Amino acid sequence: MKTALTIAGSDSSGGAGIQADIKTMAANGVYAMSAITALTAQNTTGVSDIMEVTPKFLGEQIDSVFTDIRPGAVKIGMVASAQLISKIAEKLKEYDAKNVVVDPVMVATSGAKLISDDAIETLKTELMPLADLLTPNIPEAEVLADMKIGSEAEMEAAAGIISRKYGCDVLCKGGHKVSDASDLLCTDSQRIWFRGERIDNPNTHGTGCTLSSAIASNLAKGFSMEKSIERAKAYITGALSARLDLGQGSGPMDHTFDIKSAFTEEAAE
Repeated sequence: MKTALTIAGSDSSGGAGIQADIKTMAANGVYAMSAITALTAQNTTGVSDIMEVTPKFLGEQIDSVFTDIRPGAVKIGMVASAQLISKIAEKLKEYDAKNVVVDPVMVATSGAKLISDDAIETLKTELMPLADLLTPNIPEAEVLADMKIGSEAEMEAAAGIISRKYGCDVLCKGGHKVSDASDLLCTDSQRIWFRGERIDNPNTHGTGCTLSSAIASNLAKGFSMEKSIERAKAYITGALSARLDLGQGSGPMDHTFDIKSAFTEEAAE
C-alpha cells in the first residue's frame, strides 16, 4: 500500500486539518500518517483555543514516521510559528522527503492574516524551497508574488513569479475572487488550467486541506502532477456535491461520499 504523511494542526470538529487530511488520504487509497503541529478547540463557527506542540515533539513525531513507515508523499498544512516551520524544514531535508505538497496557509479568503510576519518569512525562506508543489489561494498568491490579482492573466503572472522564486510547481486556486472553481497549475514549462464545476454548497470548511491532501495522495500513488491535481479536483467536487449539512456554521464536506454504504447499513432489530 502507498503511504502519505500529513503535518498539520488538529481540528476537533473533524472538517479540516489532520482529521480532514486522514479521511481524504484514506478515501484516495493511501495509508495516512500524521505529525500534529497544534491542537485546536474549534467547530464550524470558529476557533476558540489553540495549543501548539513543541518543536522537539514535532520533530520526534516526524522521526517516528520516517524511520518506520516512510511516506511516499508529505502534505504540510497550517503551521503558525517560525520554530515549528524550521523544524519541519530540518526534518524534510534530513530524510530527503519526496512529493512534498505545501499548502501555504497565511491569509484567509477574507484577506485576514492567519500567521505572524516572522512565521511567514520562515515559511518563505526555509520551507517553500523544499516543496514540489505550493497550493496558494488568491490572497496568499498576492503575498508571495507581491502583486494584486484581479484576472486570470494576473493569476498566470503571479504563479510564474512564485514558481521561479521557489523552484517548484504552483497551483494557484482561483476561488470566488477571480475564476470561481478554476485553478491554474504553473510549472517551469507549462500553464495548465483546471476548469472546475461550481458547486452551490455553503459548507466548504476544509476545502484547502482536502485538495492538497488529495493531490499528495495521488502523487504517492505515482500519478503525474497534472493527473494528481485532476483526480484531486474530481474528488473534492464529489465531496461537495454530496451536500453534507452538519453544524451551525460553514460545515464540512462529505469526505466519505464514495463509501456511503458503510454508513447506511443498520443492524437488524
